[in-house]
Amino acid sequence: MSSALEAVQRQLVSQLNGYAPLMDLISGIFDGPPPRADFPYIALATGASLDWSHKGGVGRELSLALAVHDDGETAARVHRVMALVEEALEAGLDDPVGWQIVTFDFRRTRILRSAVSPWSGLVEYRAKVLKV
Repeated sequence: MSSALEAVQRQLVSQLNGYAPLMDLISGIFDGPPPRADFPYIALATGASLDWSHKGGVGRELSLALAVHDDGETAARVHRVMALVEEALEAGLDDPVGWQIVTFDFRRTRILRSAVSPWSGLVEYRAKVLKV
């Protein structure tokens, strides 16, 4: 059985991969920053898992983050990709194998850029899951 974080991340990536408007705009979704990928792309950022168990079962509270990377001159394309991520996940996620999603909530977005690196946008979610 996979961990809750791994199972939910897999479901999240599957749902994003199935959203054509997003996939038409990006080169792919990766486990981390790929060595060579065309911009823009999405990389899973490090997730966190906290205990959310109760007397009768095992549960986890998960922090999920998606990093959007782009080398454009403005942040416009990053904003568009981030908006499409939100659209794709607006209805929530289907339950991954072995886990029931109790809540799946949007947390926040932010965009950063330093003078020597491409644009980076972060889209964060929180999920609470129970083992089935």
